[in-house]
Amino acid sequence: MTAEPDGPEDRLRRFATIWSRAVYPVTSTSLTRPEFEEQLLPLARTLSEALRARTFDAAEGQAVGAALIAAHCTDPEALSRALDCVDAYLVLYCGEDGPQEALRIRSARLQHAVAAGFAQALRERTLVEQEAISQAALNARSAVAEALHASEARFRAVFEGAAIGIGIADLEGNILQVNEALLRMFGGSEQGVRGRKVPEWTHPEDAPQVWRLYEELVRGEREHYHVEKAFYRPDGTALWTNLTVSLLRDADGQPQYQLALMEDTTERRLLNLRLRYEATHDALTGLPNRTLFFERLEKALSAGGNQRFGLCYLDLDGFKTINDSLGHAAGDRLLVEVADRLQSCATAPGEMVARLGGDEFVALTTGPDTEREVDELAGRIMNSLVTPISIDGRELTVRGSIGIVEGPAGERGPAEVLRSADITMYRAKSAGGNRFELADPEADARAITRHGLTTALPAALDRGEFFIEYQPLVHLGDGSVRGAEALVRWLHPQHGVLGPDRFIPLAEHTGLIVPLGRWVLEQSVRQARAWQERHADAGPLRVNVNLSPCQLTHPGLVQDTVDILEREGLDADALCLEVTESALIGADDDLLKPLRRLAEMGVDIALDDFGTGYSNLANLRRLPVSILKLDRSFTQGMQQFPADPVDLKIVEGIVSLAHSLDLAVTVEGVETGAQAEQLRILGCDTAQGWYYARPGPPERLHELALVDATG
Repeated sequence: MTAEPDGPEDRLRRFATIWSRAVYPVTSTSLTRPEFEEQLLPLARTLSEALRARTFDAAEGQAVGAALIAAHCTDPEALSRALDCVDAYLVLYCGEDGPQEALRIRSARLQHAVAAGFAQALRERTLVEQEAISQAALNARSAVAEALHASEARFRAVFEGAAIGIGIADLEGNILQVNEALLRMFGGSEQGVRGRKVPEWTHPEDAPQVWRLYEELVRGEREHYHVEKAFYRPDGTALWTNLTVSLLRDADGQPQYQLALMEDTTERRLLNLRLRYEATHDALTGLPNRTLFFERLEKALSAGGNQRFGLCYLDLDGFKTINDSLGHAAGDRLLVEVADRLQSCATAPGEMVARLGGDEFVALTTGPDTEREVDELAGRIMNSLVTPISIDGRELTVRGSIGIVEGPAGERGPAEVLRSADITMYRAKSAGGNRFELADPEADARAITRHGLTTALPAALDRGEFFIEYQPLVHLGDGSVRGAEALVRWLHPQHGVLGPDRFIPLAEHTGLIVPLGRWVLEQSVRQARAWQERHADAGPLRVNVNLSPCQLTHPGLVQDTVDILEREGLDADALCLEVTESALIGADDDLLKPLRRLAEMGVDIALDDFGTGYSNLANLRRLPVSILKLDRSFTQGMQQFPADPVDLKIVEGIVSLAHSLDLAVTVEGVETGAQAEQLRILGCDTAQGWYYARPGPPERLHELALVDATG
C-alpha cells in the first residue's frame, strides 16, 4: 500500500498525473505524456485554489474548460474523462482538511463551470473554423472554376488535397466527382457515394428550406447556400455536416455544375447535445430540471385554440427530518426513488415530470380536457407514494402535499402559474399534508397580500406607520374609568388602517413582534404617565398591554419593562400585561419565571381570553396572574333579557372561583346595558366594550375620565 503524498504540492502533482493519464489517450497533441502533464499542472492548481476559495468563482472553472480546448482536448471523451477525474480526485488530493460535504458541492459546481467553459471555447473555436471553411469554400470555388477553364492539373491538386469533403454534380443531380475527404466521411465506400443522385440524400431531420434552396440553385436563381444537414452513412449511422453548395457557371455564364463543400460536425453535435442535456436535466434524478420545465410550461401556456393545462406542484412532507436523521445520501436515494415513481405516473402524451430542486417536483399535463386529467394525475402521484421506500434496510413512509393549477392556455404566464401552484401546495401542507388542493384565486390573493405585508413590516416600524388606540376599562361597581387597553394599528400606505389580526401573526412569524411589542409598551407607558399627570385627582389610570408568546420567551422582556417604567417614571402597578391563556397551557417554570419577576415588581398580569384555552383550572394557583379577562363568548347570551341561564351559571362559577383565588375579573365585549348590569350583579369587577367606548385616540380617555371625575 503506497503512502499518500506529503505536502499540498505533492498532492497537486499526483492529481495532475492522474488527470493527464486519463485524458492523454484521447487528446490530439504532439506532446509526450509528461509534457502534457506539465501543461495540466497549472490548470490543476487553478481548480485546487477555486475549490478552497472563500467564495465560489465560476470564471476559474470556465477558464480551465477553455484551456482544455486550447490544449487540443476537443474530443468529447476528453471532457468526460476530465470531469470524472475532478469528481473523483479533486477533493481527495486538494481539499486538505476542509468540510467534505461543502467541498463536494464546490467540486460539483466547478465541474459545471469547466463544462460551460469547455462548451463556450469549443463554440468560439467552431466559429473560427467555420470562418476558415467559408474562406476555403470561396477559395475552392474560385480554384475549381479556374481549373475547369484553365488547368485540370491545378484543379486536381486543390480537389484532392482539401481537408474538407468536396463533391461535384451536374444540374440533374448526378454526382460526378468526390474527393478522398468526402469518401472518408461516408465510410470510405466510393460506390455508395458516386452511384447516387443528390436528391436521394434526404434525411428525416432536414430543415424545410434545404430542398427549396437546392431547387433555386440548380435553376440558376441562387449562387450558393449554407445549411446544417444530416446524411445517412452506408451503415445506417448519421453524418452531420455544415454544407455549402455553390453554383459553377461556364465561360458564357450559364449554370453548369454544383459544388458541395462538407465539414463533418457529428462529434461536435453529439457534444452539444450532451451539454444541452446536462444543462436541462437534474443531475441526481435525471428528470427535466427547472430550465426545461419552464420552456415546456411557457410553450403550453402560449398554445392557442381550445388548449388547456394542468399543473401539480408536489412537496414531500417531512423530507427534512429524513435528511437530518439518516443523512443526505439516504435523502438523495429517496429522491431518486420518488422521481422514478413520478415518472411512471406521467407517461401519456402531453405529460411530463420535472424536479425544481430539493424535494419539490412538478407534473404538467396539456390538452383540451385537463380539468379531469390533472385530478387523475394528482391521484396517481398520491397513490405512487403510498408504498414505503426501502433505504438502508429501513422502510420509509413518504407523503406529499400537492397544489393544483388548471386553466385555459394564453391567460397567465409561467411565473404566475407556478406561484399559484406553490401557494396552493403550502395551503395543502398547512391543512395537514398528504393531500392535494385546487388553486383558489381569492386564497392566492390573500397569500400574496400576506407576503406583501410581511416584507413591508420592518420598514413600516422604521417609518412610524404604527399607532395605538385605547379602549377604556370601566369599573362595574361605580362606573368609573380605571384605565384602558392599548391596541396597536397599522396605517398602511395602500391598504389603509389594519387591525392587529392582519399583521400581529406575521410579526410573530418573522420575529418583528419583539421590537414592535417593545415600541407598543414604551408608547403605552408614556401615555399612562401623561394620563396620571393630567388627571391626578381621578385616581390612578392603568394601561393594559398585550404580550405575544414570542415576547414571553424573549430574554430581554423583564429588563426592557424595567427600563421603560424607570425612564418614563411610571409605577409598576399602573401597568398590566395581558397574556393569552393558550400561551400558558403547559407552561413550565422557565416560561413563568419572567412573569413571576414582573408580578413581584408590582406589574399586574392578566390572563386574556380566559375560557378558550381548555386549561386546567387548577393551574390558576401556580400562574402569577392577578386578573382574569373573561372571553366575550361567555357573555353573548346576556345581551338580551332574560339572559341565557347557562351562561349566567358559567360566569357566576368563574367569578366565584376567581375571587376565591384573590383574582379580579374583567369582561370583554360588553355591548349592551343589559349585559353590563347582569355582569355587575354577578360580581365582575371591570369591563370593556362598545357599550362604553370603541377603541380610539388617547384624548378619548381624557374626556371619559374627566366626565367620571366631575360626575
